[in-house]
Amino acid sequence: MVMSGLERTTRAVAIYLALGLFVVFCLFPFLWMIDTSLKPVEEVRSLHPTFWIVHPTLANFRRVLADDNFLIYFRNSVIVAGGATILTLMVSVFCGYALSRFPRQPVTRAIGGALLVSQMIPGVLILAPIYIIMRQLGLLSTFQALVLVYCAFATPLCCFMLKGFFDTIPIELDEAAELDGCTRFGFVYRILIPLSAPGILANAIFCFVTAWNEFLFGYVLINDEARRTLTPGIMVFKGPHLTDWGALMAASVLAVVPVALFFVNLQRFLIEGLSAGAVKG
Repeated sequence: MVMSGLERTTRAVAIYLALGLFVVFCLFPFLWMIDTSLKPVEEVRSLHPTFWIVHPTLANFRRVLADDNFLIYFRNSVIVAGGATILTLMVSVFCGYALSRFPRQPVTRAIGGALLVSQMIPGVLILAPIYIIMRQLGLLSTFQALVLVYCAFATPLCCFMLKGFFDTIPIELDEAAELDGCTRFGFVYRILIPLSAPGILANAIFCFVTAWNEFLFGYVLINDEARRTLTPGIMVFKGPHLTDWGALMAASVLAVVPVALFFVNLQRFLIEGLSAGAVKG
């Protein structure tokens, strides 16, 4: 059935209208957060809140940046997210390579099945066991605890993502490298990683954003204010009797903006990395 010009135009308008409404729905919390962060206390606590800001102010941001703990939380999040990303990539590259090149080996199949099953378990169900393990290891209130936990949760998905990407690299390259006297590790380091740069970068973005935004484990495993990360640290602006909503929203904006800019600037690599392993050929 051939559609007329009017029908095609109507369909296009309907699609773009639906997409526009969906975008507004997704961006509304972020826009409201920015709006609240720029309002004075009187407008934030108004009985009839609106998007319109009568007296815009940066006092909330100044109050947040004047708090030394906020800068410490920000630094801690960079350390933890960066460490978790590096460790996850180191494990996932070799694990994804093994899943790609030895898919029929019993050990490989068992590991792949275990990684798949691990993705079906919500993190909150194993929060108590992880807390007990970290306490017995003496890692409570340390960066190492969060790095290990974030790595454990991100590794399964990264392994399968990288496996799909490695499947697109011809196995003949492995054989040619072996004939030239290159070891498995040498092949991964000298050939596989450079060829898989978009996929590895996509996984790095995924790992970093996941670790940066995580709240639950950062809140439970870290009790030392000097080592608290940014997401649970923002809760300092929420007191038992009074919540400083302006400062809370300003701190949230400062926490989200760096990651949002990082994601926007590298999204083309993320899309390329995620789609490159979708079709083997």
